[in-house]
Amino acid sequence: MILEMKVPSPGESIKEVEIATWLVKDGDYVEKDQAIAEVDSDKATLELPAEASGIITLKAEEGDAVAVGAVVCLIDTSAVKPSGAAPAVEVAKAVEAPKAEVKAEALKAAPVATATYASGTPSPAARKILDEKNIAPAAVTGTGKAGRITKEDAVNAVPSMGTPTGGSRGTERTKLSMLRRKVAERLVAAKNETAMLTTFNEVNMTPINLIRNEYKDAFKAKHGGIGLGYMSFFTKAVTRALKLFPDVNSMMDGDHKIAFDFCDISIAVSGPKGLMVPVVRNAENLTFRGVEADIKRLALKARDGQITVDDMTGGTFTITNGGVFGSMLSTPIINPPQSGILGMHNIIERPIAVNGKVEIHPMMYVALSYDHRIIDGRESVGFLVAVKEALENPLELLMDNNPKKALEL
Repeated sequence: MILEMKVPSPGESIKEVEIATWLVKDGDYVEKDQAIAEVDSDKATLELPAEASGIITLKAEEGDAVAVGAVVCLIDTSAVKPSGAAPAVEVAKAVEAPKAEVKAEALKAAPVATATYASGTPSPAARKILDEKNIAPAAVTGTGKAGRITKEDAVNAVPSMGTPTGGSRGTERTKLSMLRRKVAERLVAAKNETAMLTTFNEVNMTPINLIRNEYKDAFKAKHGGIGLGYMSFFTKAVTRALKLFPDVNSMMDGDHKIAFDFCDISIAVSGPKGLMVPVVRNAENLTFRGVEADIKRLALKARDGQITVDDMTGGTFTITNGGVFGSMLSTPIINPPQSGILGMHNIIERPIAVNGKVEIHPMMYVALSYDHRIIDGRESVGFLVAVKEALENPLELLMDNNPKKALEL
């Protein structure tokens, strides 16, 4: 029986996908539920499992755009699984053995070249000059007897300043994945279709560090290995600020403004296919443990290529952390149709004035990019200041002066 495998629908709005990689070859025997291909949609990369066991015939090439519901391969379910041939390791050894024998004979027959003292060797005086100029002898052509480098050669030698010739100048042209093309399209749209501005502030991370240092071990032990990171503090600070400045938690829809009474926070995470932005739903209702657990769950799904369209659909505000890559300051780009995005950066110990005295504290720059069509300067600056206040006073503003209860210890 010949089974036609068709492209399943990854989501409601997705009409076509792209064959990113075939994981099997034409004519291979595949097992039921074995991953046979990776397909890209404009929102995620998904694995395509075999619907039955049998011999596969591919009907699409890598890079082909295929409509949802179209046939991408055939599986002959009546085919008998072929008996196993010799293991690949044994075959490789059998092939390599005669090669090794030939190589050994060649080494025996090859004459051993003996380098003479004169060949490319500088005289003592020439070597001293080359060392002072920091020039390798191999970079100088000797004019002395049998190619020896003379003092005059060393005096005339000029350090290489580089040249446009002689090195590799190859290029490679590859097609962007459907996901990457969609990301590019959305980023350009965000720049062209929004009145995007960015406001900055800085946060003293000492209070958060003190809490983490005191409770992170107990938190991890109590909650099954879940770490107490910075993201839970930032997410809690953001949801608090969004309640104080609701315009930042809204979006444009033509001539209308859509305001949300919930906070679905998109968290930018790095995956094998690039940046993914899964959503932590109703983050305003989650505890510190709840936020950390959900972020860990989504990050693992992104890392393993298991993230789904539903995981990344929606979101009313985004947090992105360029600090994990060493970024000191940046202007994050809005994740449309949202109206705001908070950028976190690396933490650097810097001297600051505290009560008239200079002290060293771990400081982080934070940036809020926002759509000025719907968010005014008062709201944008007020929002970022509210985030700063919560992060610098987490005991009172985020934990109700009871860290053990807030951390469920």
